[in-house]
Amino acid sequence: MNILVIGSGGREHTIAWKLSQSKRCKNLYIAPGNAGTEKVAQNVNIGVSDFEGLKNLIIEKNISLVIVGPEAPLVDGIRPYLLSDNRLKELKIVGPGKEGAMLEGSKDYAKQFMVKHGIPTAGSKTFTKETLSDAKEYLKIVKMPIVLKADGLAAGKGVIICQNLKTATATIDKMLAKAMFGDASKMVVIEEFLSGIELSVFVLTDGNSYKVLPEAKDYKPIGENNTGPNTGGMGSVSPVNFAQGDFLKKVEDSIIIPTINGLKSDNIDYLGFIFIGLMNVKGEPYVIEYNVRMGDPETQVVIPRIKSDLVELMVATTTGTLSEVELEIDDKTASAVVMVAGGYPEKYEKGDSIHGLDLEVDGTVIFHAGTKKSEGNIFTNGGRVLAVTGIGNSMQESLDKSYGLVSKIYWDNVYFRKDIGHDLMTLA
Repeated sequence: MNILVIGSGGREHTIAWKLSQSKRCKNLYIAPGNAGTEKVAQNVNIGVSDFEGLKNLIIEKNISLVIVGPEAPLVDGIRPYLLSDNRLKELKIVGPGKEGAMLEGSKDYAKQFMVKHGIPTAGSKTFTKETLSDAKEYLKIVKMPIVLKADGLAAGKGVIICQNLKTATATIDKMLAKAMFGDASKMVVIEEFLSGIELSVFVLTDGNSYKVLPEAKDYKPIGENNTGPNTGGMGSVSPVNFAQGDFLKKVEDSIIIPTINGLKSDNIDYLGFIFIGLMNVKGEPYVIEYNVRMGDPETQVVIPRIKSDLVELMVATTTGTLSEVELEIDDKTASAVVMVAGGYPEKYEKGDSIHGLDLEVDGTVIFHAGTKKSEGNIFTNGGRVLAVTGIGNSMQESLDKSYGLVSKIYWDNVYFRKDIGHDLMTLA
């Protein structure tokens, strides 16, 4: 079949890489893609928010299956837009409609959903610009540190942990009164700080049945030892050694099943991925957030561990037959180290020539994110540029492979964290 992946980052490169290995994949397109995706698919220069352009491409190329990578087009309603065209009534789309996408599109909506369905999460209250004074009074009575979350989409950067009242008051003022995150912070959720270890669990659902994909741990802060501002993700590992056995059973029983049942009881038609951001608090799982797509850079360690045919899984998701397909997981460890442009997540340069991409090291894959190709050379074209994934029989082996290849790739002012996975190895 002809398949379209929508997106341009490392997540989409990884998904396309896996789809291209299937015998069921005839022609694979990615819009808009990047310099790496063109090795496994045909890049088409159409943006993720150009719904009309994407629809015309689907019709022109006789595409049967669409996988929506990023969150913005899902929140903006690409699924109902495409299916409203009579010519696309049979189109298979992996990704929820607008209401389902609100689980990521609005932190307040997600909180209300969790409370309604008894899903464990941190206590919270939501405020607007009009209730800013109430928010400041509320901050005086809550325990510090406290978490401030922009309600809407903020590219993974809308969460700020404040250690004291002075910082929290100044930050809530910036977010609400001064639109720190634009429209995303028209509402702000003030949330109880949970102390524990963070991880991500991924679920694929056809609306009734579900499959639990490999879990992963993401490293958000820019600096080593988890210091500095949050980024879109500086690395990831899978599996997560503390999230096995009884803990994952708790996640399934108290979070995954109530989430799936909650979507059904609320009559939310949900097909696709559910990313559940969790905090392990003394052995008990709490939901930090929902995402309605795969994570980045978690995808770069989750997808390589899936041995099953990804096209079959995607088709089954869209046809209500997911329970009939076997999900086979590789027991090896995967680690991804993200290489970024110097200065990220603040101001950074684009257009630096990347060297070392032609190297092939057994057990590693280079997934592109912010790259572009010009006159045969590949240049940086974003903050997060590459994710180098290593696969090994242990976490140490996978990290050795990742960092071994990372050390051979360079451009001006390249930066990467040198401690991905180290915290988990101390727990081993």
